Order: sequence, then structure tokens, then C-alpha cells
Amino acid sequence: MKTLRALVGVAVVVAVVFVGFKIIPPYFHAYQFEDVVAEEARLGTYSTKSESDIREIVAKRAADLDLPIQPDQIVVQRGSNSVDITVDYSVHVDLPGYPLDLKFHTASRNRGM
Repeated sequence: MKTLRALVGVAVVVAVVFVGFKIIPPYFHAYQFEDVVAEEARLGTYSTKSESDIREIVAKRAADLDLPIQPDQIVVQRGSNSVDITVDYSVHVDLPGYPLDLKFHTASRNRGM
């Protein structure tokens, strides 16, 4: 009985580690991408970059992070004194018997002084 409990305990720990190994990287990359979007909104406010230039930079940085983001998913709105960037995307995670799509919404607004 004790060996069965020990085996079940080990199986649970292995399952938790496996699921963590599959799920944690997309969240970590999403966190890094939020920093990218905030930085580009901040820099774009004080530069003469067009909306399409900002979109291309954000798309390239997303590709560097291996995020499945296409340029048409990146919405950039430049006002007279502000830049808004919004990106909605999902990451597919294959778990045995339970495929999962993690949905992310990243947005940043920066207003100049």
C-alpha cells in the first residue's frame, strides 16, 4: 500500500513538472512581450515612426520571442501626442489528451508630455 502511494505521488509530481514545462514558457514570453510593447509605445510617442514602422518592429520582436503573432494582429494607433499598441494572440500547447489554447491580450498606451 505504501509503495502504491509512493508511485502515485511520484506520478503526480512528474505530471505537474511536465505541465509546468509546457505552460510556463508561453507565460514568460508573454511577460517579455508586454515589456516590448510598452517600450515601443514609449519610444514611438517621441519619434517620427509611422504606425506601420512600429507594427513591423513589434512583429519582429514577437518573432524573436517565438510568439505566433502576425503583423495584422498588431493594432497601432498614433494620435497627435500618443501611441496605442494592442495585440491579441493565442499560443497552442499540446498536453497529452488535453490540447490547450492560451489566449493573451497585450496593450500599452503612452501619452507624451
